[in-house]
Amino acid sequence: MVPFRKMHGLGNDFVVLDARGGPLPMTPARAAAIADRHRGVGCDQVIVMEPAPPGADVFMRILNPDGSEAGACGNATRCVAALVAEERGADRVVVRTISGDLPVERRPGGLWRADMGPPRLRWDDIPLAHKADTLHLPLALGPVADAAACSMGNPHATFFVPDLDALDIASLGPALERHPLFPERANIGFAEVIAPDRMRLVIWERGAGMTLACGSGACAAMVNAARRGLTGRRARITMPGGDLEMEWREDDGHVLMTGPVATAFTGSLDLDGYGP
Repeated sequence: MVPFRKMHGLGNDFVVLDARGGPLPMTPARAAAIADRHRGVGCDQVIVMEPAPPGADVFMRILNPDGSEAGACGNATRCVAALVAEERGADRVVVRTISGDLPVERRPGGLWRADMGPPRLRWDDIPLAHKADTLHLPLALGPVADAAACSMGNPHATFFVPDLDALDIASLGPALERHPLFPERANIGFAEVIAPDRMRLVIWERGAGMTLACGSGACAAMVNAARRGLTGRRARITMPGGDLEMEWREDDGHVLMTGPVATAFTGSLDLDGYGP
């Protein structure tokens, strides 16, 4: 039986497994079975903590509910960082992912701030299927058009809309995620700017569908809104699961994300019972 911890950041939930003491027989099919909300534990992503490589405190592997691997997840980064920080009695840890290092520090009020690094804005960094202006993508479907794109370790496109509640995101999201413009698929954000320092946001996540919150999606929305001149470089982003405080720092271009973490419950599971 393998222990796990069910955690979430603003309702964006994870099954966190610890493989630092030895490798776990995790496969894409097994991750998908664990993530299933009817036959498994249920989560937006399965997170595997692996031994710390040089220069980091832990390696975090992110597996989507369809078994694919994600490069970044801001809410999971805060959750894993909080676990490691509590173990070590530290206020700052570095979480490494396949997309790079993410420093995280404790903030007052039970919050954690993750430095998600600088956005990548070139068309081939995202990546797109062909050269295009990442501030105004040639992309439209039904009532949405003119998205802006960036990479936060994974591909994001953000549509700015006048009325978020008027959209059928469950219909728009799957088609846009798999649009031919995105050879590696993409996370699709739908943002309504309320004020120069406030936004509402709903994310259709690549490989996961619609989630209550998405940290890297909030980072992308912050960057894309500021690039468009719709907001300043600081904003509170409200998602269905709650708020994140965002800052796109001017001096080094890094995106900072501050929000809570929570443990819902702990348990153990038999990996052999979750497929090959």
